[in-house]
This record gives sequence, structure tokens and C-alpha cells, in this order.
Amino acid sequence: MRRRELIAALGAAAVMPWAVHAQQPGQLRRVALLIGEANEDDPEYEKRILAFKEQLRSLGWTEGQNLKLSVYRIKPNAADLRKGVAEILAQDPDVIVSGGGTTTPPVLQATNQVPIVFTTAVDPVGSGMVESLSHPGGNATGFMQFDYSTAGKWLELLKQILPGAVRVGVVRDATVPSGIGQFAVIESVAGSFGVDIVPINTRDARDIESGIAKLASNPNAGLIATFGAAVNGHRDLILALAARYRLPAVYANRTFVYRGGLISYGADNIVSTRHAAGYVDRILKGEKPADLPVQAPNKYEVILNLTAAKAIGLELPATVIARADEVIE
Repeated sequence: MRRRELIAALGAAAVMPWAVHAQQPGQLRRVALLIGEANEDDPEYEKRILAFKEQLRSLGWTEGQNLKLSVYRIKPNAADLRKGVAEILAQDPDVIVSGGGTTTPPVLQATNQVPIVFTTAVDPVGSGMVESLSHPGGNATGFMQFDYSTAGKWLELLKQILPGAVRVGVVRDATVPSGIGQFAVIESVAGSFGVDIVPINTRDARDIESGIAKLASNPNAGLIATFGAAVNGHRDLILALAARYRLPAVYANRTFVYRGGLISYGADNIVSTRHAAGYVDRILKGEKPADLPVQAPNKYEVILNLTAAKAIGLELPATVIARADEVIE
């Protein structure tokens, strides 16, 4: 091969990393799974990891044979995430699987070459993760947990279970765009429901404890816990405080209800994680993230815990019980 042809070939390889990887049969492929986990061995994340592994196995990817899967459990704060992402990239992964608005932006800031599949994004276009849902355009694609309009439905559901609610606390992560966006939507529709909205930040446990205690001092108060790694990291504390102050609460994440919370509305994280494994499979076989459309959930479910309702002395309307997709008794 002449020198000019060799240079051209090397240049083409540099801009087509996915195709190059796909042309090397028998290679042990490296997949990094990044978890923004505030609590060690969190049951929710362990279920996601297991679902991801099982789906990859069903698609023909076996650890130790044709796949090396590395799981990185990193505290969901900026400093730890930057350090963790650097460690991941040092291992030269073929694909990085991230969560949503907490873990995906640091990866995108660190690389525009390594394919990224996110599993629980909120508004990936507005947050700059992709150019559009149908044509992501860059090195990232994946699955949405919901769009911002869903946040308004949490307040609607709270008013259905507590019609007299006049003050609602919203637990949110104010350090990430998705947390800011969810709060903004709830605040924008609050007037139509006749309620005042109070932000409760998640910087540390003291913020949550003082915020919920102050909220509970008002009559006819309710609580909404939004979606996010930082919120999930304080899950048990939020549940304990809601129970202590007998606050009716709506959660974006069904795991809260499975662990004793009152009611949730949202999509199933496990389902989106399984779907993400399918995208990883396609990328490892040569497809590009830019060509794989971002997918939104096709089903949102209401999960209701009647035991929690009885514990706080709340009589739920029959219409809400009938609407529930799953009822825990």
C-alpha cells in the first residue's frame, strides 16, 4: 500500500471507531456500566444490573467468553463522577451504559467518541445529550424515563388522593438540569391546582429533614419526590419522614412504594435497562448511536400501597384504587 493510501486508511479508522470494532470477530468486547449509586448495594440498582446482564446473555454475550462487563458504582456528585468517568475511559470500553441526567453528562463531557447508551434520561434533547430523539447525531442514544410533562401528573395525582392539599413539598436535585426541569413543571401547574410549591433540596440529609419537618407543620400538606440519583440516594430517609409526619406522598420511582411509600406514577426502570442491553448488542455489532433513535416508555403505571395509606390514616378514593396498575396490600 502506498504511503498516501495508508494515511487515508488510518484517517478513516480514526473517525469510524464503531465500524473498526465490529470488524474484529472473536474479540473480548468491553462494556462499562456506570451506576450513580448513593448507597452501597442498593437493591434497585442491583436489580437493574441483573436485568442488564440477563438480557445481554440472552443476546449471546457471555462474560469471560466474548464480553467483559465492568460495573462502576459511583457516588452521584460531580467530583466523584468526574474521577469515575476518567477511570472508565482509561479501560478503553467499547460502550458505556449510563443512567440519566446525573451520570450521562459527565461521560459526554469526557468523550465524543466512545458510544454511550443511557437508560433513564429526562429530556435528552433539552439537556444536550442528543440532537433529536429520532436522529441522536452524536455518540449517545438510549431510553427516556419520561418527559417533563409527566411531572405535572404527580401533582395531579396528589390532589386526587388529598383534595384539600394547599402546600406541597417537592424533593428535587437542584444541581442537575433534570431536577430543575421537573420542579419547574410542577411549579408551573401549581396555580391550576390551588397549591403552593416548596422546594426541598437533596444536598444532604439535613436539608431533607428540615425541609420535610417545616412542610409538615402546615395543615393539608403533601409531598412529591422527583426522579433522580440524589433523590433515590435518600429514599429510606424520605420514606421514614413521610411516615413520621403522616404526609401523603407521590413518588416518581416505584421502588419507593415497594419499600413502604404510598403511591408512584412512572415507567419501569428495569424495562428500560433491558432495552438498553439491546442497543449495546447492536452497537457492538457495528451500528452507531447516532443512527439509533432515543426511545420513550410506551407505558406508565400507578403503583399503590394500601398498607401505607392505612398507616397514615388516609382513605383513598375508589377512583384512584381502580386506576392503579398494581396494588400492594
